[in-house]
Amino acid sequence: MNFPLTLSFKKIALSPQVSVTDANGQLLFYVKQKLFKLKEAITVYADREQTQPLYYINADRIIDFSARYHFTDTNGTELGSIKRDGRRSLWKARYDIADGNQIAFMRIREENGWVKVMDAIFGEVPILGIFSGYVFNPVYLVERPEGELVLKVKKEPAFLESNFTIEKHGELTEAETLPVILGVLLMTMLERMRG
Repeated sequence: MNFPLTLSFKKIALSPQVSVTDANGQLLFYVKQKLFKLKEAITVYADREQTQPLYYINADRIIDFSARYHFTDTNGTELGSIKRDGRRSLWKARYDIADGNQIAFMRIREENGWVKVMDAIFGEVPILGIFSGYVFNPVYLVERPEGELVLKVKKEPAFLESNFTIEKHGELTEAETLPVILGVLLMTMLERMRG
């Protein structure tokens, strides 16, 4: 993949939509999330017309703070998964990414928990609250268990669209790249309502 990658969310849409593009502006993934699903099931497409499914992301349980989301290809082959660390995510978001054998090999953690607090407080102030998405922008670090930084995911200031930039800071093997990018995609979908 040609980094940096950009994740763009349409805020003014009936159902959440996200596109992932590379440094050349080429579309890599497109997701249009279905509304009112008790058990999350997401299809990742290669095109905006949603004619070429690439991957599926499925929760292992109905609406749960610590659900595990499994990534599979169109043949049903397990590619990996991501799980929110429920207790630790109350202050700062934290997720563990596992490979196809469910062995955790990467962690996503929010860099600064105060951004969440300030965004929540500022977002409740009449009129000024609409600017919270422009002022408070979270940063997420994708690291190996020993602490080596691999990717940095930053929310860019925006009003009508949420944009996240994924910058590469370390090496990823070919086998690690897809589960990590799918994990970051899902994490941003779960966390997008903040900042």
